[in-house]
Amino acid sequence: MTLLMATLILCCMSFASMSFVQAQEPPSIVGSAPLYGLSGATGWINSRPLRAKDLKGKVVLIDFWTYSCINCLRSLPYVEAWAQKYKDSGLVVIGVHTPEFGFEQKLPNVERAVQRFGVTFPVALDREYAIWNAFHNEFWPADYFIDIHGKVRFESFGEGDYQRSERWIQELLKERPAEQMPGGMVDVHGQGVEAAADVGDVRSPETYIGYARAEQFASSGGIRRDEEHLYIPPSHPELNEWGFAGRWVDHEQVAVLKSAGGKIVFHFYARDLHLVLGPTTDGKLVRFRVTIDGQIPGKNHGVDTDAEGNGVVTSYRLYQLVRQRDGVRDHVFTIEFLDPGVQAFSFTFG
Repeated sequence: MTLLMATLILCCMSFASMSFVQAQEPPSIVGSAPLYGLSGATGWINSRPLRAKDLKGKVVLIDFWTYSCINCLRSLPYVEAWAQKYKDSGLVVIGVHTPEFGFEQKLPNVERAVQRFGVTFPVALDREYAIWNAFHNEFWPADYFIDIHGKVRFESFGEGDYQRSERWIQELLKERPAEQMPGGMVDVHGQGVEAAADVGDVRSPETYIGYARAEQFASSGGIRRDEEHLYIPPSHPELNEWGFAGRWVDHEQVAVLKSAGGKIVFHFYARDLHLVLGPTTDGKLVRFRVTIDGQIPGKNHGVDTDAEGNGVVTSYRLYQLVRQRDGVRDHVFTIEFLDPGVQAFSFTFG
């Protein structure tokens, strides 16, 4: 997809790393009627199962997301605000949760994310990609704006350009029988990981740790696939290079630490650094410590660390580990895990 403006950011394309880069424009489905795909949902949160016939005469916003995608999380406050503002005017918002990683397929994990981020609109679980395929979708996040006849009228890919999206909602609602509709635009200020990205100062791309999509790995000898290996960290990684220290097993989607004291090093340039992590496979917590250029982060710590750089992996989710508050520059980030067994999936930035 061609980026129409600087604020339009894609989390990723299915099975490809697409964050903060241009992608080919996906085929448009404007004019089609794909709501039949809702019958493929494997479960629902916040709602009974919804079908196309249940939505007849309604304006529908379909929002594709997955809970470890930082770009999806930064969009969620707007989607939630629209759901609340226009629910009495004929708008139905449905969040279609299509998982990228295996842990996002599990209902309890998605339920916790829905609660954590205050999502009140219906969420369809799309574990088998049935709805994704019905919409011929390729991106997270992606929004489809559907009129009262069940046809897609507008579509939007990536985060940003929220006023245009809200104007589309208002335009479609005007086509319903006369009803009062709130005016103006929502005023949203996301907090924590949901805060808007500092787009002008992001020079690091989404980076996967599992070998299927890993790039710019800089530990000597490269990644050893599916076998335990003692890695030596790169001593002077170039910008956007990263590496392991300690004993790791790198699989297609995830790397697993086999002994305490293992590290991941990343030379990054962005205000925020996030890392998608999970606890041990049997659910044990994993303590960690973060440093920036070898020093404690101090006021530049993220919401999931303290000023000393300490934190704990408690569940499968995205962890914000750095938020630079004294100006954005490039730094060498290091995370050391004090316990074995952590699962590491991907870096994202903002």
